[in-house]
Amino acid sequence: MDIEDLIHEAQKNCKAAEKCMFQMYAGKMLTLCRRYVKSPEDAEELLGNGFLKLFQSIPSFRYENDAAFYNWIKRIMINECLMFLRKKQAFKTVSESEAENCSLEEDLLDRLSTKQIFELILQLPVGYRTVFNLYELEGFTHAEIATSLGISIGTSKSQLNKAKLLLQKKIQSTEAYYAKQQRP
Repeated sequence: MDIEDLIHEAQKNCKAAEKCMFQMYAGKMLTLCRRYVKSPEDAEELLGNGFLKLFQSIPSFRYENDAAFYNWIKRIMINECLMFLRKKQAFKTVSESEAENCSLEEDLLDRLSTKQIFELILQLPVGYRTVFNLYELEGFTHAEIATSLGISIGTSKSQLNKAKLLLQKKIQSTEAYYAKQQRP
């Protein structure tokens, strides 16, 4: 069954179609939720809440194409994550000295696995991580981020810059650690 048919069946409250949709998208959406929250348990809860909202609002969804549906699901999950972070009042600023300017060797990222990079992003302070994810991974503009998070455009830009600098520092520290471990 294709996505359009699944949507039409889910709009008729067909539990089998909902289950199939969940199975199709849960893995990717859980990964998305994990980019915003550190705790796997919180990510799973957000995933469940997101799908609950999806199924509650699917009767009003108008199918255009598969990509539009995928983007709609992503938007629901991102909004769930942002609401969770706002409720937790998780956004905090980090001092400039923590995010001091540093340069990054071009091939340094190539020596780290995707999992290592993911873990380093998770170590960023919540505000930095959230803006970084929204801008770099989701493609939001600074205006959209500012609206979503209730911050100014300037703050969004500043948080992104600091996130990148801090991430560079963390990548360099990780590489230095692994280099020491591999020496005989």
